Amino acid sequence: MRTALRALAVTAAALLAAPALSPAAQARPEPRAPEGFVTLRSVDPTIIQEMRYTTAHTFMGERVDGYRQPVCILTRPAARALHLAQKRLLRQGYSLKVYDCYRPQRAVDHFVRWAKDLDDQTMKGEFYPLVVKDRLFEDGYIAEKSGHSRGSTVDLTLVRLPALPTRPYRPGERLTPCFAPKDERFPDNSVDMGTGYDCFDTLSHTDDPRITGAQRSNRQFLKRTLTEVGFVNLPEEWWHFTYKPEPFPDTYFDFPVDRRPVGRR
Repeated sequence: MRTALRALAVTAAALLAAPALSPAAQARPEPRAPEGFVTLRSVDPTIIQEMRYTTAHTFMGERVDGYRQPVCILTRPAARALHLAQKRLLRQGYSLKVYDCYRPQRAVDHFVRWAKDLDDQTMKGEFYPLVVKDRLFEDGYIAEKSGHSRGSTVDLTLVRLPALPTRPYRPGERLTPCFAPKDERFPDNSVDMGTGYDCFDTLSHTDDPRITGAQRSNRQFLKRTLTEVGFVNLPEEWWHFTYKPEPFPDTYFDFPVDRRPVGRR
């Protein structure tokens, strides 16, 4: 009897110790940003930040994987260039507003999974009303790699000062096409660029000839201001700019969008 009890005690002790050897316990620590990344706010606290991917107001209708805090993270040269552009804009009564900055690879993977799920059409009415979802890859709206993951690409717009408040998106609310007139589409305190942010439509092409008047002037003003400090615009997206030369031109990072991975730099 004593031998049997002793054996049971040994087995119980082994079972209690088992969790310490589980894969989760042995998982690698969360990746951190390398030297050379900073929070934009630490370089220029005046730039408005509306980090869309931490909210449900995205083309997927949900928060994006890897976006834990509404904070813009960039390589230091890109952040400093934005600071220089912001100083020039403030003197003219404008401010930059960023929608997205560094984007972890896990977020891009989330986009790819969503794009392959052809049954999920939740946000079609706003973000891609004229695009068939099974063409998102072929038409270049979704890709398996993004320049944002290299840390020097930013999505942004212009806001006329003083900046008016914007209301939050309410999941389930009626959707309006992203290319509708400004007073009809989802409210944004930015100047009128002809479409909303992340609008999957050829009208988002920076120099689309159908964009005229004040809308075209606003796009050119944004492009000219950022070009002068070293950014290059993606022709298919009026809001998309990459600082050149990139400090990490061939590396796609996956640390989360969170102040902690960047530390106090």
